[in-house]
Amino acid sequence: MQTLDAAAAYERAVELATHGRRQLLGITGAPAAGKSTYAEQLAAKLSADGHRVALVPMDGFHLAQSVLEKLGLADVKGAPHTFDGLGFVALLRRLKASPDEQIWAPRFDRGIEDSIAASIGVAPDVTLVLTEGNYLLLDESPWSTIRTLLDQCWYVDVPEDLRHERLEARHRAYGRSPEEAHERTYGSDERNAQLIAATAQAADAIIQPVR
Repeated sequence: MQTLDAAAAYERAVELATHGRRQLLGITGAPAAGKSTYAEQLAAKLSADGHRVALVPMDGFHLAQSVLEKLGLADVKGAPHTFDGLGFVALLRRLKASPDEQIWAPRFDRGIEDSIAASIGVAPDVTLVLTEGNYLLLDESPWSTIRTLLDQCWYVDVPEDLRHERLEARHRAYGRSPEEAHERTYGSDERNAQLIAATAQAADAIIQPVR
């Protein structure tokens, strides 16, 4: 495993995008590490340079907020068991095995805290699918299957103080009080972060975005 700077990571992504057969690249990391932003920026740059890419985040497989509330899981939203992991695995398998199909994936909308079905289109000419999420390297069923479907998976790493700062700010931005934001950041989110950090050793590369 190696640490890649922005230029080296981009070159590797281009290699995947020009491989000839559709490739799947995973971007993982703890909550607020910046993986979503990094994946979006990477996809945009690749597209601007003429490559056919699609970004399919794992967050589209959050269980519906109403379901989480019914199951008593709303307070731990973001933990592995609050996602449709089997559904996510099935989508990745289809993206890998059926590149000639037009495929539609769900998108998570933070404004309504719910997923919207069939919001992200992956056309047959897409040669690289980026997917980002917390549990791409988790060695537990059904998540452990994901690693076998990804051609590469990169782990986004930032200093913990910066990550905590970002996470608290995110919670406040979506309506939580400062006290609630702090409790969530250092409570269930931190437990998830520790679980995710333990998977970093299985990544192909470490990415350290510029602050």
